[in-house]
Amino acid sequence: MTASLRPVSGTTREVQTLLEPWVRYGGDPIVVRTSGSTGEPKHAVLSRAAVLASARATHERLGGPGRWLLDLPVTGVAGLQVLVRSVLAGTDPVVVSEHDDLEAAIAALVAPRRYASLVPTQLHRLDADDRLGVLSGLDALLVGGAATDPALLDRAREAGVNVVRTYGMTETCGGCVYEGRPLDGVEMRIDDDGQVLIAGQVLFDGYVDDPREGEWFATADRGEIDDEGRLWILGRVDDVVVSGGVNVPLTAVERALRLVEGVGDVAVVGVDDPEWGARVVAAVVPADAVCLDGLRLDLLRDAVTEGGLPREWAPRQLLLVDELPLVPGGKIDRARIRELASPSGPARPGQADATASSTGV
Repeated sequence: MTASLRPVSGTTREVQTLLEPWVRYGGDPIVVRTSGSTGEPKHAVLSRAAVLASARATHERLGGPGRWLLDLPVTGVAGLQVLVRSVLAGTDPVVVSEHDDLEAAIAALVAPRRYASLVPTQLHRLDADDRLGVLSGLDALLVGGAATDPALLDRAREAGVNVVRTYGMTETCGGCVYEGRPLDGVEMRIDDDGQVLIAGQVLFDGYVDDPREGEWFATADRGEIDDEGRLWILGRVDDVVVSGGVNVPLTAVERALRLVEGVGDVAVVGVDDPEWGARVVAAVVPADAVCLDGLRLDLLRDAVTEGGLPREWAPRQLLLVDELPLVPGGKIDRARIRELASPSGPARPGQADATASSTGV
């Protein structure tokens, strides 16, 4: 495939070569494939003005330009922005895949200011290997793209990592809210239905063949803004499923299960079910092999109610996996989890991502 910016495609260095003149001298809007885990992906049209406004606002928030570590696909907006920020800073990013391991890549990241951007799953895997400390020398580590376990963030910070939680999406040219506060040039508000709306110079032009209309972009995320002006994301507008006639907020169930001893990582989805309408399924990564036997469906169901949630919200199926499947942008592939949780899913050879077992009630 020939490298391109419309849509963005090619290897890291090929895309970097195309981006450098685009950032410095201008050009037509670029097109980036969204990395949503539900529905059909779309192609977002990003103007140079919006992309550069995001990159400059990021450097301003972090304390100035620096050199970036790149361990994300550049066909997604998070990895692409690492390249854009690098061009603006006049630095060459250190690409992890070009080194023996992460430690070697960080050793090569020589600069007065050093930054990196990761998704929560990457941070979780480093934690599982007891390697969080390798990130401690960075001036800032951006973590976004999905909800992050607060306990994991605490462990990272205890290891000396300067974690900066980000919120954003392809349509906002990447993270546009850092630690709950919008970047310069970004506005946010909550509509009457509790949905997060974003406005400002970082917004996309629209989707291919579907231009954006209006000043505000509806994110499809539920949130609230506290008295100090910080944004808190509560989940997706569509993360509520009806199971047995009861509305079940999947994000709340995930939060409860993350507190269970032996749970390393978890994602909760709703799967079509002839009896329940939607069957609540918990895909769980054990913290280690020792924890495997202790992760039983009945114990997880009890943990939900012990956490103060209704029994009707508890998962009715447990899917044990070695790791959560991801879409190319690094977000959890919930469509894939639903597929694995179906009666024929885990039985397919080579398709279950090392599924250990699947139990249900």
